Amino acid sequence: MQRFGTLSFGHYGPLGGGRQLTAADSMLQAIELAEGMDELGVNGVYFRVHHFARQQSSPLPLLAAIAARTTRIEVGTGVIDMRYENPLYLAEEAASVDLISGGRIALGVSRGSPETVVRGYEAFGYDGGDDPRGAGLAREHFDLFLRAIDGEGLAQRDPSSPFGGGVGMQRVEPHSPGLRSRVWWGAGTRETAAWAGRVGVNLMSSTLLTEDRGLPFDVLQAEQIDAFRAAWREAGHAGEPRVSVSRSVFPLVTADDHLSFGGRQEEDGVGYIDGFRSTFGKTYAAEPDVLVEQLRHDAAVQSADTLMLTIPSQLGPAFNLRIVEQFARFVAPELGWQPTV
Repeated sequence: MQRFGTLSFGHYGPLGGGRQLTAADSMLQAIELAEGMDELGVNGVYFRVHHFARQQSSPLPLLAAIAARTTRIEVGTGVIDMRYENPLYLAEEAASVDLISGGRIALGVSRGSPETVVRGYEAFGYDGGDDPRGAGLAREHFDLFLRAIDGEGLAQRDPSSPFGGGVGMQRVEPHSPGLRSRVWWGAGTRETAAWAGRVGVNLMSSTLLTEDRGLPFDVLQAEQIDAFRAAWREAGHAGEPRVSVSRSVFPLVTADDHLSFGGRQEEDGVGYIDGFRSTFGKTYAAEPDVLVEQLRHDAAVQSADTLMLTIPSQLGPAFNLRIVEQFARFVAPELGWQPTV
């Protein structure tokens, strides 16, 4: 583990006791937290994306705002649902954020996760056909998105245009060189991880795996990472791809920490998601020295270069910055963390 950051679900709505967290609160607090993390040298801030839900749904404006207020931290998604996306518009937005940030975007995309609505992407104007999960639609959109960010000409130029006409095919603008190296695919199976390796994008290993073979979650996830890297090498891609995993990790340092998270230590879970028997990772909550040993024995954390800490963002930036700061101070250095400088 060389890098770590936070993965926020961006929840907002009623908090209980008559308190309310608005959508504006959620985004403004995310910016504030990112600024504090940037000062600590934390490597990244990433956001889950869910449509038709009280969570982040249009993350690129938020990433642009964070990029404009920070200087070092990576800004990213984990993940954007490609079933909902206009690939060319996403290519324009992603390039814009990448340029604003000076190449600090980490754009995680995938087929998406279970929804609160039925085939919501069709309400956005995209036909998923007979596929009940829309996987084919997501791959089609992703293929066109990659062609766009690679600078391929996708529209016939008009030689009679008064706005700089010409001949041949025109790419979308703006174009950000190197953006493709900052694209990640969120995979929940070994098969999709291997596919991402063949395509030549980075890997965000999901918070759950849609398989259950009686093995611990971290072992299953490490096997997925191995399949991804093997496919990358076999495809002949240059360099080393990046790999991230996410975990719920809470260092227990103060009495308040014990009160908030002392009972949160959990084991791996198994359940059904989208009709598939799936394995979920456990929550880590312990004193820092115990956490270090636990994470050293987590096969996937040791295999990945980036660890994303899932945080309770609805509890506010001060609360979450304390979690992050304690992890950066007491745990991360013992695992090989290298702060952004």
